[in-house]
Amino acid sequence: MPKNRRAAVLAEIRRVLACEAAALSRARAAVDGSYARAVELLASCRGKVILTGVGKSGAIAQKIAATFSSTGTPAVYLDPTEAMHGGMGLVQRHDLVLALGKSGESDELNALLPHLRARGAKLVALTASPRSTLARHAAVVLHTPVVEEACPLNLAPTASTTVALAVGDALAVALMKRRGFGARDFARNHPGGRLGRRLTLTVADVMRAGEDNPVVRVDAGVKALLIEITRRQAGAASVVDARGRFLGLVTDFDIRRVLQGGRSPFSLSIREVMNPRPVTVRPEDSAAKAIAIMEDRRTPFNVLPVVDRKRRAVGLVQIHDLRARGL
Repeated sequence: MPKNRRAAVLAEIRRVLACEAAALSRARAAVDGSYARAVELLASCRGKVILTGVGKSGAIAQKIAATFSSTGTPAVYLDPTEAMHGGMGLVQRHDLVLALGKSGESDELNALLPHLRARGAKLVALTASPRSTLARHAAVVLHTPVVEEACPLNLAPTASTTVALAVGDALAVALMKRRGFGARDFARNHPGGRLGRRLTLTVADVMRAGEDNPVVRVDAGVKALLIEITRRQAGAASVVDARGRFLGLVTDFDIRRVLQGGRSPFSLSIREVMNPRPVTVRPEDSAAKAIAIMEDRRTPFNVLPVVDRKRRAVGLVQIHDLRARGL
């Protein structure tokens, strides 16, 4: 690309970003009590929140609906045209409709307004035109002043959709704080994500249990211990008494420590080799707790024994298993 063309492209990109940043600044300055009223209406909504808009505003409305739902406010998107051909059945009396429209005069959206009122749904308008038809039908108007679009023709929705998107995010975050929506709530709505898996999965969900749980009796020989560690391929084995109660843990490191000390592990008892006071977790603990115990220390653990309330060795958490699950 010639240098002068490259400079022109970079200048245009900077101009667009400056224009949209300025629009956001004006939107911030326009925030007033109507925004607080809108948040209270959203928080007290006994039905669902419905987002609607036409064209680019519709695309932004879909994103805001998704953000609301993922942050604790059940929301759906309703296409105005589809609404006039059967989709209106989605709207119920206790619902709240958040309608997006820069001009507030879109024919498709305004055709919907009388029917929303007839159903008893409350309407909140997000618009740059506080005297528009959309605004006149709304219980609350969120004014988003947009002086100009970033489009050089001042036609394509650019700055206006950026502002609408940011206001939607602001409403969603304000609702999160209003409801005390925390990390665990977020995780329940995102079970497939890394955070969701960390906070919703328990140790019982991720541990090696039953036949896969490496366990050896304290009165067995070291040879039996090594066979058990090798057979289970876990790098460790829990040591138990005759009643299955947890007494300690032997890891590969413990064996290497004996060898480095110049002794043969076969000349020692399991009790002499094992760590009698390892850190343990319960089956009902969260996977996040197990991960924190294993990682948040100068020398991370590779394995973590799982002990129930009766001190029975019921499982083993292995760091490689957690990584394989994306945790």
